[in-house]
Amino acid sequence: MHTFIYGNYSYTYELLKQNRKSLVLTVKPDMCIVLKCPNDVESERIEKFLKRKWLWLNKQLSFFEKVQRKKYQPEYVSGESFFYLGRQYKLVAKRAKKDSVKLLRGVLQVETVQSVKDGKNNKKLLDLWFKDKYLDIFQERFIEMQKRFDYKKMPTLKVRAMPKRWGSFLNKEQIALNPKLIHTSKECIDYVIVHELCHLKYKNHDKKFWDLLEEKYPKWERVKEKLELLYGVI
Repeated sequence: MHTFIYGNYSYTYELLKQNRKSLVLTVKPDMCIVLKCPNDVESERIEKFLKRKWLWLNKQLSFFEKVQRKKYQPEYVSGESFFYLGRQYKLVAKRAKKDSVKLLRGVLQVETVQSVKDGKNNKKLLDLWFKDKYLDIFQERFIEMQKRFDYKKMPTLKVRAMPKRWGSFLNKEQIALNPKLIHTSKECIDYVIVHELCHLKYKNHDKKFWDLLEEKYPKWERVKEKLELLYGVI
């Protein structure tokens, strides 16, 4: 992470050095700033570029700040939509003699002994269902992605809620995935896993790391952008 100071303003941004000629500045929905630049770029060129982009940068940050304030909070009642493995499903709550959640064609059906309008209870049932799914699916994809590496010893996988990350390299013994990844597609889950496994060899996001990521997960940038644009950034 780097810091850009302009007048009374100070911005922290992520610098990604890549095999490219131009500089590209991006502001993500979580207001995270990313600057992509050539591998051999000089710090003076970066500074001038950011100063030229200051007004645009400030407008983008203001926009996403307003969006976050208006962020919709689901009530977990019939008619709302939820993502599961990259597909959107309509929630339907029905009274039943037994609590359960079923995935039907285009429908995520919550069957409950409580009132169908009890959003708190519906959320509890849905959260438990998602937990059962991510425990199995994350492990399945983790085992599959390990085959792309020749490490003698693999880390174990844990699931941990993280406010600002989809995944995290904890140490050589363990990596973590955000449970919210269950809402994204399998290719997004695979990308995050491969990204974290690359950290076993290269801890920092330097050129060697990005080269390894490109080797193990070609066209990773497309999947990363899809992950952030469709599902947002934690």
